Amino acid sequence: MPGSRELELFGNHLILGISGTKLSDDDKRALSELKPVGVIFFGKNFIDGVPYQVWLASFQELIDQIREYAERDSMFMTLDHEGGRVVRTPLPITRFPYAALLRSQAKEVAKATAKELKSLGINVSWSPAADIYSNPHNPVIGPRAFGNTPETSAQGALAYYLGLQESGILGCAKHFPGHGDTSTDSHFELPVLNLTVQDLRDRELIPFKALIDAQIPLIMTTHILFPQIDPDVPATISQRILKNILREELGFEGVVVSDDLDMKAISDRFTQSGTVARAFNAGCDLFILSRNINSSSLERTYYMAGDFADALSNGNLKKEVVTAARQRIENLLAQTPQYIVHALDKATLLQHAELAIACSFS
Repeated sequence: MPGSRELELFGNHLILGISGTKLSDDDKRALSELKPVGVIFFGKNFIDGVPYQVWLASFQELIDQIREYAERDSMFMTLDHEGGRVVRTPLPITRFPYAALLRSQAKEVAKATAKELKSLGINVSWSPAADIYSNPHNPVIGPRAFGNTPETSAQGALAYYLGLQESGILGCAKHFPGHGDTSTDSHFELPVLNLTVQDLRDRELIPFKALIDAQIPLIMTTHILFPQIDPDVPATISQRILKNILREELGFEGVVVSDDLDMKAISDRFTQSGTVARAFNAGCDLFILSRNINSSSLERTYYMAGDFADALSNGNLKKEVVTAARQRIENLLAQTPQYIVHALDKATLLQHAELAIACSFS
């Protein structure tokens, strides 16, 4: 078991899931010992089936407790909130349609979404999806993408990101280098895409490049194996994909965050010694452990903290690599607003509901 200093060092690179609407003893221990730099919320963290003011007060209390136990005034408070089926919050928070239906209203929807997220104390939205809906049999992306061509996907994702950014919410381009052409779901198994680097340049990378040029601060990796690019490991721990393509070729200087490491496509790898070092060395700065998919257990989180500490002590992970990653995270956190939970008025929510309906009819 790593010491308290090593646990907190790892916490600087951790986005952690919380088990429910109140902090469990395990939550309190993890927040106190790891002091994660951020948390990720899911439907299980909101009381459903009660009036707005009741669940909002409960969520406010949860956020206050998270900050208290983590002993952090500034944190990344994050939510997957794309619209369509990727919405975690109860009503009256607006259920906007899938990205594929937003079209010319993408920026307006993002601004409305940002206003609602800020009212929940959220400062990071894990969106937009920069994937391209190029495979009609894709079980995980589909209409979550803004389009089925590089151009339509780039246009929609860029407009949505700018709407978030102008309204004070951090956006994140996902799932690098592209999840749109898969026919399997990385939540349950490791997808394989036989694309070359040139194939990616011709299609998948185009929306990401547009978002990088617009200075999007976060890019999320995907747990997909690209055997023609790196036959050994998925993109999340591939130096060829994250360092060579994302950092060097595309020039991304922001924070690289893993997709959820509890997903079956990758979870077993992170119970193997040396994987955390490999991910850092590949170019990953920040790690999501949602405790939402396979188990609410903290075992994998603490194992990764131990693997991190071991890698630093045995030299597999150089301190300068960790320092550079931490600096990117701290620079971003310093620019990230911290919001107070507050209720929105009915008129605003009705206006947003009308916008959602209008998108569905366009």
